[in-house]
Amino acid sequence: MLQFLNPIWFFAAAAILIPVVIHLWNIRPGKVLKVGSTSLIVSASRKSSRSFKLLDILLLLLRCLLLLLIAMLLTAPIWQKKITAAKVKGWILLPKENFSEGYRHYKTSIDSLTKLGYEFHYFNNGFPKADLTKLLVETKDLKTLDTAAKQTTIYWNLLSQLNSQLPTDRPVYLYTANSANHFAGDKPQSALNLHWQTFTPADSVNTWVQDAWFNNNNTVKVVQGTSKPSGTTYNYFNIQADKGDARFAVNVNNGQPEVSLVNSKAKAVPVDTTTLRMAIYTDRNTADVNYLKAALDAVAKFTQRKTVIKQYSSISAIPAGQSWIFWISEQPFAARLLQQHTNIFAYQVGKQQSVNTHISSVSDIALPNGSEQIPLFKLIGATHQKGEIIWHDGFGRPVLDVEKQDNAAVYHFYSRFSPTWNDLAWSSSFPKLMLQLINVPSKNTITDQDRTSLSNEQIQPIKIAEMHAAVADKFTVQNDLGKYFWLALIVVFMVERWLATRTKIIQSNG
Repeated sequence: MLQFLNPIWFFAAAAILIPVVIHLWNIRPGKVLKVGSTSLIVSASRKSSRSFKLLDILLLLLRCLLLLLIAMLLTAPIWQKKITAAKVKGWILLPKENFSEGYRHYKTSIDSLTKLGYEFHYFNNGFPKADLTKLLVETKDLKTLDTAAKQTTIYWNLLSQLNSQLPTDRPVYLYTANSANHFAGDKPQSALNLHWQTFTPADSVNTWVQDAWFNNNNTVKVVQGTSKPSGTTYNYFNIQADKGDARFAVNVNNGQPEVSLVNSKAKAVPVDTTTLRMAIYTDRNTADVNYLKAALDAVAKFTQRKTVIKQYSSISAIPAGQSWIFWISEQPFAARLLQQHTNIFAYQVGKQQSVNTHISSVSDIALPNGSEQIPLFKLIGATHQKGEIIWHDGFGRPVLDVEKQDNAAVYHFYSRFSPTWNDLAWSSSFPKLMLQLINVPSKNTITDQDRTSLSNEQIQPIKIAEMHAAVADKFTVQNDLGKYFWLALIVVFMVERWLATRTKIIQSNG
């Protein structure tokens, strides 16, 4: 079916009136008669006549056709036709980077679905389609089909894209690795008919250097992270700064000492040569400060990091460039601190609530026996969550959260370091929680190193009702006819020019 994308340009066809008027307006010149004597000429009244007569009909038609073709070219002509799509029963999806391993784990299911007419697609950006039967026949070693990704694939992001692309009634069978580094961000919502199964990848144990710094005795403290399906742990080692040991290599790059695992291709970690400076400000809560300082002293003793902890009662006395400011005061801290310091831990002010619950950390990295539940008696009610939750109570309400403000990370504490508010002061986990806060990244921020397995409940998206219709079996294909009209335009123009030139030659030859 012929269609026009810009039909308004058909008004340009009115230009055919121009050649019609030119051809109709034909003034015939008078005839010249030869006479022998002027005496034969008789004076008569002066008469003139004009004759409207179409001449060169073919030339007129060609010029009209030329203008019509230009007008139709401007309307963007297309040929539209409907094509019936082949019925697809469903999709099978596997990530390229784990193709061989995923197929080996679920070979029976994948082969059965393929025989039933399911399409195979890679679970990567764009979901490229592939002929699975052909791949299996032509490939002797399936590992050659594995394609390493430049960066870790986030499965939840891809699932959101898939949800907007496929009809909700089409079955989708998804097979992926179960590793926490693939599940970052917010859990997506999905209306898909999804069957998601996971497997533990072969490289499920990962070891890396998380951090390194100089101790007070000029040795290097190295934090080694180890992640496996059961969880992530951190171990601390002391090594010689000049030669390392059997586990770690120490090198100097442009004057900066670096530590890496022996025989590892991972990027070396710079050794921190700075001093960790922590300032505690209070105007009256001296008991709270004593509990906090004891916990920080325990952290400094354990890490053996170069650490300076000082207490201040005057804001102006706090030197700029502190790693941590602990604001143990009911008064709000000065805004200028956000520009001068890296981290600010502040008491949150507001309405006190009596509660009977506990404090838990979202991360159990620093706690070898898991996240201990510390009794909580009083809490400042948060009007709204300000950022990422670090500690929470038994109902999920924030006890400590963090947000970025200007140049600093601001930690809002909705309780107090007082035995009348909680049992932090009496808990052996208090120094561990402070160690986790100061030296170890939050587990809430999933890194590429994390190989922890998640439960099926954690992995599956939030199921919602259908929100988009099925894709129609018939779809429309549009073919641009512009090139054909251009060709016809050129041919008509050449014929018109040839005919116009030929007519002039004939007239000149009489």
